Amino acid sequence: MELLTNVYICIAFGILACFLLRETFKPKDQKWRLSGPKYNLPPGPKGTPIFGNLFQFLNARRPGGFVPYLSSMRQHGEMTTLHLGSQTWILLNSRRVASDLINKQGKLTTERPYMPIASGLISNGKRTVIRQTAGWTEGRRVMHHLLSGSALRVYGDWQESESLPLLLSYLEQPERWYFHNFHYSTTVLYRLVMGGKLEKTKAELDDYQQITMEFVQNIGRSMIDFFPELDKLPQVLKLWRPYWQKMGQHHRAVFQQWWDPIYAAVCNKTAKPSFVRDTLLHPDVKYKGNEEEAMYLATSVIAAGGDNTRMTLNTFIMAMVSNPAVFARARADIDAICYGDTMRLPGLVDLTRLPYVSAIIKEVLRWRPTVPIVPPHQLTEDLRYGPYMFPKGVSFVLNTIAISQEYDEGDCFKPERWLDGNEDNIVHDLWAFGGGRRICVGYKVAQQALFVAITRMIFCFDMSPNGPLDTKNLNHITVDEPFPIQMKIRSPAHEALILKETAQATKIEAN
Repeated sequence: MELLTNVYICIAFGILACFLLRETFKPKDQKWRLSGPKYNLPPGPKGTPIFGNLFQFLNARRPGGFVPYLSSMRQHGEMTTLHLGSQTWILLNSRRVASDLINKQGKLTTERPYMPIASGLISNGKRTVIRQTAGWTEGRRVMHHLLSGSALRVYGDWQESESLPLLLSYLEQPERWYFHNFHYSTTVLYRLVMGGKLEKTKAELDDYQQITMEFVQNIGRSMIDFFPELDKLPQVLKLWRPYWQKMGQHHRAVFQQWWDPIYAAVCNKTAKPSFVRDTLLHPDVKYKGNEEEAMYLATSVIAAGGDNTRMTLNTFIMAMVSNPAVFARARADIDAICYGDTMRLPGLVDLTRLPYVSAIIKEVLRWRPTVPIVPPHQLTEDLRYGPYMFPKGVSFVLNTIAISQEYDEGDCFKPERWLDGNEDNIVHDLWAFGGGRRICVGYKVAQQALFVAITRMIFCFDMSPNGPLDTKNLNHITVDEPFPIQMKIRSPAHEALILKETAQATKIEAN
């Protein structure tokens, strides 16, 4: 009898342990509670016990699978609930709910969830884009310098100057067009952030691009990030830690290589004008972060801004060769301004005179979003929205793929959809740069860099396919040619113009 009693006790404890373990790893909206508000979430696909939709989501991350998966989420409505391990993601599939929850409720939806792998081990807790609010606010304060009018005018001059080596590289090595896009994108951000010319080898540039792509690929990919409770285990049980820690150490070492020279130059008072010298490390600004936080802030701006500009320029080229009528109309508009008695390169002075080109830039960002989903916005309080009751801790995630397809004829490249008087406002009705308080502060810098490069490429070069193209396969995750393109100078007169402008700029730089 005593033995039977002990067996029953063991069984009871076992059941209780299983219940507690399962409750620990359940999303908050599914946990067992005696009291409190009744949570009600939008519909979503069915999942499995404990893991929810996690296996479906991770499987969709395979090459070619993520865009169709995110697109399919529209079938559930304007919002889709995904239970991913112990985390709950609410995919925002329309502009309406994105505006309501990310912009209008920004006070409650600014936080980022802690991800032990992506924001922890890979980023050492310091990459700005996924840093939690306590550490993010100070960096955000100093980054607002990037949006000031006086800074944008200076940056614009630098962007026009750095576009000349881009044009010259297209002229001399047209087969490496994709590398020139990356070099221009990184060079522009390097000059703005660090100051001076970017003097890195191709191997160093490839390494920088590689760690940026690696970081982006691993946001929302590790099982541990969807079960952050596992991060509380004793160190000896965290068998995954050495792999991710090694990756994070490599990323930090690459950043350190780029940071050390500018930090030394600022300390020695030999640094050239830049965001680091004149804002981040300037004594009047009183930045409260330490040197390592400053390093991650500066290098993250270069990495994120440069890589997104690279991908956008590549997407632009795919759009132009796939839509020759759009290219022809844009060229005609630019020719009307720049191809008269005195031929000249287009520039930022022409921004308001070329609304169709500005519309092309917005359509490129909508047509094939470079960031399929924006990093999660975590809710900091319970929130009622329409018929739904969301618990504190759920994450709202901008599904830019679904949002981009909400427009009429969403798969068609139609710049004219943006000719509404807001062409110059790149974030008006567009979610490519995120939203709310977490919107990318450098969106105006990015707009200028894209406008300068795109107008000058349209004016000076012809683009055509150099093999079969798939407009849905942009192959961004590569340091090699993503798709086959032939670039050709438009005429001897345009070649002469590029050579003349480059020679003049070189002479001015030398003085």
